[in-house]
Amino acid sequence: MEKAIVYTSTNCPHCRQVKSYLSEKGVEYEERNIETNEAFAQEVWDMGIRAVPLTLIGDERISGMNKTKFEKVLNA
Repeated sequence: MEKAIVYTSTNCPHCRQVKSYLSEKGVEYEERNIETNEAFAQEVWDMGIRAVPLTLIGDERISGMNKTKFEKVLNA
């Protein structure tokens, strides 16, 4: 499975949930905090997204902590 990319912000509870969930499932991920790196914030903005967490797995985008979508993507 491809490594996931998780766009986060510093004090975001849903971001922590996503990271915890992926860790429990054994999914490697790269965290990109939009508060500590302006380039990461610009990447999210350029995708037309205005909120985090945003998780990219392959061609799939998952907004928020959407367990149903995570299960679908991870089990594909």
